[in-house]
Amino acid sequence: MRVISGTAKGITLKAVPGMGTRPTSDKVKEAMFSIIGPYFDGGIALDLFAGTGGLGIEALSRGLDKAIFVDADKTCVGVIRNNLRAAGFLERAEVYRNDAFRALKALAKRQIRFRLVFLDPPYRLRIIEELIESLQKLGLAEEGSVIVAEHDAAYACADRIGAAECKKRAEYGDTALSIYRVHRTEQQKELRS
Repeated sequence: MRVISGTAKGITLKAVPGMGTRPTSDKVKEAMFSIIGPYFDGGIALDLFAGTGGLGIEALSRGLDKAIFVDADKTCVGVIRNNLRAAGFLERAEVYRNDAFRALKALAKRQIRFRLVFLDPPYRLRIIEELIESLQKLGLAEEGSVIVAEHDAAYACADRIGAAECKKRAEYGDTALSIYRVHRTEQQKELRS
């Protein structure tokens, strides 16, 4: 595992010991970033179920200002911090050990809004739709933001979840990516006027 492009290109990232995590392969990561846009002009990313932190670190390397990493596993949190240190991004990151839904509520209290969100829950959980609903209800996804869900290829995510529309679905072996863009609905626009 390595950082593929950007300011930290070529940096090797450590894996989480054991079989409990499933890091995104470099091939899938490269495909993902070619779909969502290879480089960014600022903004904040959320890497939920972060594992090694590879996706958020790649986003920082490609131009996002800041990334917040959340994982419930203590070992993963340590690996994320070490990988951020190796890539030189500790100053631009926050790392939390927390349950995904509790983390979303805590981030909403801080009124943080994300331009890019990575969702990579364990395949068996099948909670992607619920997570995308929560991101929207809690006001965490800015208008035009991109949500990248990584899941089992046998699982079909909904085409639309609230104001999030699935723009692309791609399969790589037993892994699939469903990529959503969040648009404000007319009702949301009227409420803000």
